[in-house]
Amino acid sequence: MFVRLKPATLVWIACLLISGCAVYATQQFDDIYGQPEPGTRQVSYQSVEGRFYNQEVKPVLESRCVACHACYDAPCQLKLTAPEGIDRGINKDPVYNGTRLLAAEPSRLFIDAHNTDEWRAKGFSPVLNERRHTQLGNLNASLMFRAISLRRQQGDFTDKILPASYDFSLDRNQQCPTIETYDQFATNYPGWGMPYGLPALNQKEYSTLAQWIQRGALMPTTPPLSEELQQLVMLWEHRFNGDDIKSQLVNRYIYEHIYLYSLNLGLDHNIRFRLVRSRTPPGQPIDVIPDRRPYDSPGVTRPWYRLMEDRESRIAKTHIPLSLDESRWKLWSGLFYEPAYEVSKLPGYDVESASNPFQTFHELPANSRYRFLLEHSLETIMAFIKGPVCHGQVAVNVINEQFWVYFVNPDLTYGSEASQFLEKQVRNLDLPARESSNALPLSSWVEFSEQQKDYLHAKSKLINRELASSRIRLDEHLLWNGDGTNPNAALTVMRHFDNAAVVQGLVGQYPKTAWLIDYPLLERIHYLLVAGFDVYGNVGHQLVTRLYMDFLRMEGEMNFLLLLPKQQRDDIRDYWYRNASTDIKDYIFSDLIHLDVETAIPYHTAHHQQELFDRLSEYLQPVLNHERELHRSPLPVKSQHDLEPLANARGAALQYLPELSLLLVTDNEQPLEVLSLVHNRGHANISSLFGEADNLIPAEDSITLGRGTLGDYPNVILKADRKDLPELVTAIVSMTSEADYSRLLDRFGVRRTNPDFWAASDAIADINRRHFPISSGILDYNRLENR
Repeated sequence: MFVRLKPATLVWIACLLISGCAVYATQQFDDIYGQPEPGTRQVSYQSVEGRFYNQEVKPVLESRCVACHACYDAPCQLKLTAPEGIDRGINKDPVYNGTRLLAAEPSRLFIDAHNTDEWRAKGFSPVLNERRHTQLGNLNASLMFRAISLRRQQGDFTDKILPASYDFSLDRNQQCPTIETYDQFATNYPGWGMPYGLPALNQKEYSTLAQWIQRGALMPTTPPLSEELQQLVMLWEHRFNGDDIKSQLVNRYIYEHIYLYSLNLGLDHNIRFRLVRSRTPPGQPIDVIPDRRPYDSPGVTRPWYRLMEDRESRIAKTHIPLSLDESRWKLWSGLFYEPAYEVSKLPGYDVESASNPFQTFHELPANSRYRFLLEHSLETIMAFIKGPVCHGQVAVNVINEQFWVYFVNPDLTYGSEASQFLEKQVRNLDLPARESSNALPLSSWVEFSEQQKDYLHAKSKLINRELASSRIRLDEHLLWNGDGTNPNAALTVMRHFDNAAVVQGLVGQYPKTAWLIDYPLLERIHYLLVAGFDVYGNVGHQLVTRLYMDFLRMEGEMNFLLLLPKQQRDDIRDYWYRNASTDIKDYIFSDLIHLDVETAIPYHTAHHQQELFDRLSEYLQPVLNHERELHRSPLPVKSQHDLEPLANARGAALQYLPELSLLLVTDNEQPLEVLSLVHNRGHANISSLFGEADNLIPAEDSITLGRGTLGDYPNVILKADRKDLPELVTAIVSMTSEADYSRLLDRFGVRRTNPDFWAASDAIADINRRHFPISSGILDYNRLENR
């Protein structure tokens, strides 16, 4: 039995440790506390310790620690999103390494190891005491306790901007000390306690974690599912594991598209599941197949598709919610299970064919496949934005800062002739994942570029035939209208330098570009950036993936241009790609998609692109989601009016803003609303892999102002009383220097050094949960600026 130490005693112990009065070498640790030996910390969720963790400890971790320790880019790979991640500990090897020549071994929680001993064998070291469990030993030998104590001893920050000794860059040289080396670490970096570069835990939070660690850091089992939920799990696992080969192929297709989703069964959206491949059938414990990609060979005669409860905290960056309910089953049944078609044999898992969905699933109706993707188009696009790519400028500089996404009407374009076209083009639709996780970028890119040219040439012939036969017209009816009910028909994508976000609706000002996506394009986006992308792959794999995405972006943009007047297409395309390289211009301005056909849309103004945007918005109005727009805010009408100049702001004054600012609007200190200020940077073009700064045009910068958090990685928090909104707006739109931005933060900013930072953070999280209960999650603070 452990004795509860008083908070004052805990602080005294922390000071003793940090001051150097108790400096232990590894041998001394072993002599005093025994040899390290991983053991179980698991207790019943109904026990006193289990309830203490769930009711007291977990809220502190989720509100103060998970914000920096959730995704692949968490410092030292420390994931605090689940007990298993805490027990796993730290590893100094970065997951993101854009220079490695060979693919790395993956280290995914719940997949690549299943107990602490296995993680230790993979090079992870503990953050909790793994020696003899005594009340002092649990504290002295706990890296987590040492870290929060180091930060607490430092006290409040005395400067509003932290010195250069704090390195907040994502590619920083990480320091991942073990408990045996922590004394030296604390001496070298006395300001690097946890939370790193943020206000320290308050007395209650600190005491809660300290008491938990002192008592052995025990963590609870997961409560059993209710009887009703268990029955639903059994029902869906039965549906996902039909024995006939048609069902097996359909279920493989569904799995390869939704394996990253946060699935709920319609009863409680807080209880989430992942669809996994298991070696064991329903009714037996799940034995996850640890594949790099969802189409890798399972190594068993038949993989089983199982619903595994997601035990991690709900993180905004990885949260892709989807409800498995009867309406979903009715939809899928109507697309795949009920129609009369035959599957002659099950395809294999060799990488060349499995990486090409047009080959693997050619016996499933193309219209059904496209319909499936359309119905979940938000989630499909979200998967490449919220998937394993937690950061990477090179990964997302392939897209514009803000653009709108539309989809081709499946009823007009995917009949029998289109299906035959896909079968003939299957080799031209190969994807970089064909090279597995080790690719040679130059030779691969040349081959894929030639295949893409051949595909586009064949596609232009098909479209010309369809137009000549009057089966399709180049007007708004070419777009999918969501069948009158689905708001996924129109999406807005926003890039935040090295990450991005997507929401339903046409949010923000008129964008520079737009995409019109058809089935082959949407399917390739998924298999390029989600199913086929390996975050542990070598530099060649990552580079070829990025270069291939250039082709897909251009194709989506060219599709959209077809709706504009024929004589205007070249001028608009030239504007989108100002100062592009000769190779890019030769590709874009060639006759790869040459349609000598005029649009069927009558234009009445000189601003054709804006007129087209307005026409498409009117056409899609019945399904457009407006929940992110300012006029849907609970703010008073006057406050909305005060913010309108910001929503329409453009120009060089905005260049000083970071990528994503969160604005907490209050009324006499009572939180009212959270708004996002997304900084859209003007570019001459985005076709260059490197040297992006050379293409910036600050005079074309703009802001997207929307409700909630339009991104998962905020750079700064602003806070303003609603009566002060006009002053805030004026300060932003009139900036002429970095000094002006600094004064803006002095007046309205909640810098990372601000003692009220956590109060503002909590208010934002609370409003986000209330306003967006299904889609919200814990934000990531790894990109908070220091300005």
